[in-house]
Amino acid sequence: MTAGTAPTRSGPPPVPALLTAAHGGPALAVGVITGLLALRGGLRPLDTAVVTAAVLTGHLTIGWGNDLRDLSRDRAAGRTDKPLATGALPAPWALRALVAAGIACLVLSALIGWRGALVNVVLGAGAGHAYNLGLKATRWSWVPYASAFGTLPSVVTLAGPAPAWAPLWTTGAGAALGVGAHLLNTLPDLADDERTGVRGLPHRIGERPSRALAAVLLSAASLLVVLGPAGSPPARQWAALVPVAVLAALAVLAPATRGRVPFRAALAVALLDVVLLVTAG
Repeated sequence: MTAGTAPTRSGPPPVPALLTAAHGGPALAVGVITGLLALRGGLRPLDTAVVTAAVLTGHLTIGWGNDLRDLSRDRAAGRTDKPLATGALPAPWALRALVAAGIACLVLSALIGWRGALVNVVLGAGAGHAYNLGLKATRWSWVPYASAFGTLPSVVTLAGPAPAWAPLWTTGAGAALGVGAHLLNTLPDLADDERTGVRGLPHRIGERPSRALAAVLLSAASLLVVLGPAGSPPARQWAALVPVAVLAALAVLAPATRGRVPFRAALAVALLDVVLLVTAG
């Protein structure tokens, strides 16, 4: 074995390695968010399952595409948390999984209607792959996150019995959550990224401003969810802003040694916001 390469293994890779390379945790969280949005939108059970699967498979392709694209960079940085970089997952298996999930995403998206399909494939999964293929290294690294998360509510509403774009306040909340998640997700990799030539928005503004901006965006998204629906928000909606504030503070104050804790806090805020949206009626 030469320097900079990873050991190879024969036979199918273990499922945990495949899921890790697909960024399975965040993808599952997005799937849950989609399902909850479909529940609020009153979609039939079958339609809910199809739109959730369409979004989930699209996000799985983004994860595998990300790790395949960054394979040489991850090996150079000695990333032991990346199955492709360590050899626990052979690259051909990740590529096969990506192709299979991509086909599933296209088929499932077609089943939800052409409007929702275009939004999911182009502005959702497509934006994620645009990030992987180059935008991540530019000052526009936040745009794919704003696009994918901001249009997610519309994927659901366009799949409903009366297809329509989601209200602007849900689009704004989703975009704010997406950009906040991007800022926090990048924090543990800032040094490695800089060494390998990746300079997205978080790298350009620095760790502390990224944390502060993320906290503002997460809080703004939650306020939009509380104030956006028609009518006066009930007391329970305002009370739910307390755990949002705690999670936002955790995202800002968690030390860099805590790895993905800030990003997980952002995902928790997103899930809490969707629960607020569902319970708002």
